[in-house]
Parts: sequence; C-alpha cells; structure tokens
Amino acid sequence: MKIWVPSDAVAAVLSDLPDVECVTYDGRGPEPEGAERVEVWIPPLIPVPDTGGLLGRMSGLRLLQTVTAGVEPYRPHLPEGVMLCNARGVHDAGTAEWAVGAMIAVLREFPGFTDAQRRGEWTYRHTGVLADSTVLIVGYGSIGGALERRLDGFEVEVVKVARTARDGVHGMDELPALLPAADVVVLLVPATPQTSGLVDAAFLSRMKDGAVLVNAARGPVVDTDALLAELKTGRLRAALDVTDPEPLPEGHPLWSAPGVLITPHVAGSTPASGRRTLRLVRSQLLRYLAGEPLNNVITDAY
Repeated sequence: MKIWVPSDAVAAVLSDLPDVECVTYDGRGPEPEGAERVEVWIPPLIPVPDTGGLLGRMSGLRLLQTVTAGVEPYRPHLPEGVMLCNARGVHDAGTAEWAVGAMIAVLREFPGFTDAQRRGEWTYRHTGVLADSTVLIVGYGSIGGALERRLDGFEVEVVKVARTARDGVHGMDELPALLPAADVVVLLVPATPQTSGLVDAAFLSRMKDGAVLVNAARGPVVDTDALLAELKTGRLRAALDVTDPEPLPEGHPLWSAPGVLITPHVAGSTPASGRRTLRLVRSQLLRYLAGEPLNNVITDAY
C-alpha cells in the first residue's frame, strides 16, 4: 500500500507497519511519481499547489487524513468514495494557548511596551486587564473547550456559541444579542460558506467600545475592510493569527493599523502539535489496516 506523507517524521512512525510504502511529499518540491497508486494521502500543514488537480490524479485514493482541523482545501475536490478525516484535537493545546496569550498581550499593551523598550523609553501607564472580563467564544468545539480550561483561574466569564445550541452553549442565532456584553470575542469557527464574512461591519458594530477581536479561525471569517475601519478609529482592537489575504502582503494596511497584533498563522505550530500529529496518524493507520472505524471522519462541511 502506497502512502504519501508530509515529513520523514511521519514516515518513521509508520515504518514498522506491514506492506506499507511511505513516500514523503511536503508540497515544496517536485510531485513524486505514481499519484494514481496512492491509497492513503496525509498532506502537509500548508496545502500543496493545485490540490484539486492532484486529487483528480489520485484514482486509487481511499483515505485522506489531514494534519489540520480545517478541511476546506480538500472538501470541494474530494473524489467520490474517498474518506476524509481531520486532525481534530491535535492543535487544541497550541491554539488555545495562543488565544490566551494574544488576548493578554493586547489588553496589557505588550506590543506598545516592546516598541518603547526598543526606543529605550519608560512609558508608565495603566492598561487593560483580563480579570473581570467576559470572553465570548464563537465556535465552541474541542479548541473552545481547551481555551475555556486555560481561562479557568483568570477570573473571567466565558460565554460559548456553537452552530447548534446545547446545554451551556448558545446557538449562532443568539450571537448578535451576546456581542455587546463581550470584552473579548474569540473566533474558532471552521471555514465554511456559512462562516465566510461572518465578522462583517454589522457584527463589529455590535461589539462594545474597547473590545478585542481574537481570530484563531480562518482569515475569510473576518471582513478585512470592515475590521480596518474599526481599528483606524481606535474603537476596537484585534489579535490575528490568520488574515485575508494570507500571507499578508508587504504594505497591506493591516500591518500598520493601530491596536492590532498579528502573528503568521502559528497558533498550532508547536512541538505539542507535532507529537500529537504523529500519535494520531499512527492510530488512524492502524485502524485503517485492521478495517476498524476511523476517528474524525468528515461527513459534512466539517
């Protein structure tokens, strides 16, 4: 059985499996030969060029196991009969930790103090604080649960919103009424047609003065022009690990907008995520070879 894997580390954890041939393809070099004979594909973290074209050539593909929670690069191009599984849980710790760090950095004005440090200036002032805040998590899934656990002890109220309402979790239809009370709004929704442009001018206008928008979801969830308009007035602040466009090009106005902290989509790029990816991939392949049900099977948009 031929498997394309994203790294030598993944190949190593599968090396003892019987009758398995691993070929490493990280998307940065020439495409290996024999795409039509690949039965299992584990694509790299960053999608390969022409994902749709490659999937069209993979006539023997039976399983596509991503190393990301998001599957939007693959879902529209998936050939009929191919099982799609995501990496739910792998990046929970890193992404949740980034979200906590990002909101604290913005509220306590760490970027401004860092700039002052470089200038050698002692710029004493009062700052905001996370304590006594209301944190609204939009897209409460496994990452949202990890974020809530990390916020325990920060003396905040956590309000949760998900696609479907359940005990202790509000539905998306309640979101407009919840926004005005939130001091921090954290976006963790998947990229779907329904979430594209979710955070538009109307959404942002409902946020209270001085609130912080934290985007750890996907760039197109936020209307960039609408966010820029709010940042330029100083009414809202933001922490963005993802942007639209992405990568953010040199000279884009987001780079110089006031009150924004930007990181280059690194929230889940941690050693912990790497270790958990290897465990997940091995577990899934053992299940696949034994004919057992797989975890994280995608049957809808996500």
